[in-house]
Amino acid sequence: MNLKPFEAKSVNDLMEGALLLIDKPLTWTSFDVVGRLKWWLRRNGKAPKFKIGHAGTLDPLATGLLAVCIGKYTKQIESIQGGVKEYTGVIRLGQTTPSYDLETQPEGAFNVDFTKEELESVASSFIGEQLQTPPIYSAKLIDGKRAYESARAGKTVEMRKSLIHIFEFELTKIEMTDLHFRIKCSKGTYIRSIAHDFGQKLNSGSHLVELRRTESAPFRVEDAMTMEQAEEWLGSLPVYQEKSSAPQNG
Repeated sequence: MNLKPFEAKSVNDLMEGALLLIDKPLTWTSFDVVGRLKWWLRRNGKAPKFKIGHAGTLDPLATGLLAVCIGKYTKQIESIQGGVKEYTGVIRLGQTTPSYDLETQPEGAFNVDFTKEELESVASSFIGEQLQTPPIYSAKLIDGKRAYESARAGKTVEMRKSLIHIFEFELTKIEMTDLHFRIKCSKGTYIRSIAHDFGQKLNSGSHLVELRRTESAPFRVEDAMTMEQAEEWLGSLPVYQEKSSAPQNG
């Protein structure tokens, strides 16, 4: 796969096929990003109907790398999603939440008195292939419905375990009850579940308070544009031009 982002020279090029790397803002959904880019191109570029989609969902409370495919590049979404992912973030010890992050309210008061060696040992224990239970507050389809829809309605949700692989997991800083981390993992890994399970392994409680995707191999967030930069760049491109009709004989 030889996909190079931001090579389009016009809106016509984008319609033909393009890959955009976006640094997703906090609180935006992945679909918000796709929808905004689509609206912008249709409104400002006067483009016709076209295919557009993202390669790998990011939660609203996460920031970072989101690959957006346009035109024929949408056929490569599955391949792009399969790349190894890298995240940085913060796990907070002492409380749990139903969503495993700050979408729901923290609750409980668990032991937080652990040594650095104990915490690093738990991080190391995640490395390797394993079965993971996704959060009930996730976009996983259960009997044709998104799991979070049932969870928010107060219904019982039985989540199926998924096979994942953790390649690297290091604690980069331990600051009171906040564990700063960097993790490399396979497609389909829920970092919120890692954050929740971390506390479980300590016979304590924990949840995710910060998350940023820094890589979706082979792409890095350093090569991505903010939404503001992307819109400025798109605005600098020549607008869509209808293909001229073939010359008539006679």
